[in-house]
Amino acid sequence: MKSSLENHKYIDKSTQMLFNEKDTFKVFYFNNLSSEIELYKHQLNNNYIQIYFCNNNECTVAFNFEHCATNLEAGNSTMVYFKDEKMNILFNIPPKSELIAVLISIEYFHSLFSIEGNFLFNFNNFKVGKPIIEPKQISPTIQFILNQLTSKQINKALRPVYIKGKVYELLSYYFNTANENETEKENCPYIANEETVSKIKHAKEIIIEEMINPPSLENLAKKVGLNIKKLKTDFKDFYGVPVFTFLLNYKMELAKKLLQEQQLNVNEIAAQLGYSTSSHFIAAFKRKYKTTPKQYAKS
Repeated sequence: MKSSLENHKYIDKSTQMLFNEKDTFKVFYFNNLSSEIELYKHQLNNNYIQIYFCNNNECTVAFNFEHCATNLEAGNSTMVYFKDEKMNILFNIPPKSELIAVLISIEYFHSLFSIEGNFLFNFNNFKVGKPIIEPKQISPTIQFILNQLTSKQINKALRPVYIKGKVYELLSYYFNTANENETEKENCPYIANEETVSKIKHAKEIIIEEMINPPSLENLAKKVGLNIKKLKTDFKDFYGVPVFTFLLNYKMELAKKLLQEQQLNVNEIAAQLGYSTSSHFIAAFKRKYKTTPKQYAKS
């Protein structure tokens, strides 16, 4: 990457923002389904506590200059605070990377938390305005909430309320200072344990890698070491939708990305997604988005 912001290739895309409410918080979601690195920029004009969650692969978030950056691997998060009110945040999202960013205004953060609290946060630095970068592993409970946060199953009109509620839930778990192992065992009603979470994630990876000819539920369950009932139940709990609904949604999102790039025609995209005929792909796309692939590409 270049060493300064001049003539950078970062682009500002508001479509990556899930939620933006003045004086409270912003939520971004980056999911790179392409084969190229995607670069984004967002300009801040106020002070924010910034929390980043990397779901897949790895990604980099830089602040004003690319040498001042935090690198995140899958399953990890980082909380960031700079005293600067104005800054450019630069997102470097490699292929197959997924990043969620929650930015909370400093005033709103104070209204939510008492600075006397014993949080996983260096409040001595916070008080004097020193930079803070604190990494933290993503727990199964937080991972579950992140999956809900990015789910598109909620009615569009209700999504702002839904996202706001999920952010509150996310923050309550993120700043919880109880023994995390005990917390997960006693309070997490969603997934049995980290081993199960790992198997569910593996199932997702398999159906994406083999989407042209995906395994049956029975074979998928055998591959990840779960019985069919547990695979179906826990996958839906974790990702918000059944296994093959998740795969269909993934294919349709990838189709949109390929249509935007305009490098492949409809027949080639259909084949790449595993459809036996382009008519089946067109029908699936139209059911999902109420328009045909060609019409979407033109628009």
